[in-house]
Amino acid sequence: MTSEPCDGCGRSVRIAGGIGDFWSFETESSGGMTLELDDGGEFFLCHDCIARLPDDRVVTSEDVESL
Repeated sequence: MTSEPCDGCGRSVRIAGGIGDFWSFETESSGGMTLELDDGGEFFLCHDCIARLPDDRVVTSEDVESL
């Protein structure tokens, strides 16, 4: 299993797939994803932090940093 810290809350988040799951055959999905924003920012966020982002406008790097 591979993990990466969330850029929003710092929590360790599971990343599914890759060589880490090859021998274990775990079927659990990833706990987050990398977002590439229009302003050039790129962040790995857990699903909880993604849910806290605004959904009524374009998300900016400032929004992620305010998490």
